[in-house]
Amino acid sequence: MSDQAKKQHNNILLAIAGFVTVVAIVALIGFLALGRNPDVIQGEMEVEEYRVSSKVPGRILELRVQEGDYVKAGDTLAIIEAPEVEAKMTQAKSAVDAASAIELMARNGARKEQIQTARQLLEQAKAGLEIAEKSYNRVQQLYDEEVVSAQKRDEAEALYKSAQAQAKAAQSQYEMALNGARQEERQAASATVGQARGAVQEVTSYIRETVQVAQMDGEVTDVYPKVGELVGTGTPIMSIAMMDDLWATFNIREDQLKGVQVGAEVTVTLPALDKEMKMKVFHMKDKGSFAVWKATKASGQYDQKTFEVKARPTEKLDGIRPGMSVLLNK
Repeated sequence: MSDQAKKQHNNILLAIAGFVTVVAIVALIGFLALGRNPDVIQGEMEVEEYRVSSKVPGRILELRVQEGDYVKAGDTLAIIEAPEVEAKMTQAKSAVDAASAIELMARNGARKEQIQTARQLLEQAKAGLEIAEKSYNRVQQLYDEEVVSAQKRDEAEALYKSAQAQAKAAQSQYEMALNGARQEERQAASATVGQARGAVQEVTSYIRETVQVAQMDGEVTDVYPKVGELVGTGTPIMSIAMMDDLWATFNIREDQLKGVQVGAEVTVTLPALDKEMKMKVFHMKDKGSFAVWKATKASGQYDQKTFEVKARPTEKLDGIRPGMSVLLNK
């Protein structure tokens, strides 16, 4: 190759190298001028749920809803068969009847036959007292006249006092029959009735638990048992998501928190719906760290923590579902 050809070849290489250098410089300037793409923070839609469970064990007799159904407060969800509770109700009602009968007997007092018998005994005792009194007076008069001995007078006096005691006892029995039971016995009978009725109310509350109803509006997300299966006390039967209480949760580094604070409004994008919406931050919490926080002075950097940020939609948007991704552009 001649010198002229080599020189021409070198000039071409220099031109190419110069062009590449210019292109690289222009690209670098453009990158620095336009800056990096904004960070995209991804979160997830969440919803509050509550579980439906029963206070009484039993067998699932009927399921009125299935997964995906929307229910309102008061709607019947499931029916549980609990024959043991029904048997307890029969026992409780029988206890109320027995206690009520005892209370009625205590309030009404003795029967008419008992009162009549007590009256006859009282009249008999009074008659005996009258005879004893007359006999004692005669003997006392004869004793005063020294006709009978002191022994006869003492015997007549003893009979008289005995008749007095019998008359008082008969009077007390008659008054007791008229008055019936004592006040304390009436109060005890009334308390027994109240206790039995309380047992009925308790069993009634358990019977109401055999029919499970929705406590709040929402969507049935999971149904756990099948019809015919046994469930224990407190065993979850189904879960219901309160779709009116949706929020998004983000995990954000503290260097990305600029403009994000409780009460602030942010704009997010839902890729599944290809729509934007406004959300209001209502919760911020330090997620903690696994290392001791310290400044890195050598490089001018520092350890960064992550915060949990929650935000609720400020407006209703149809189609939002729990679990959807949410993008927060910064």
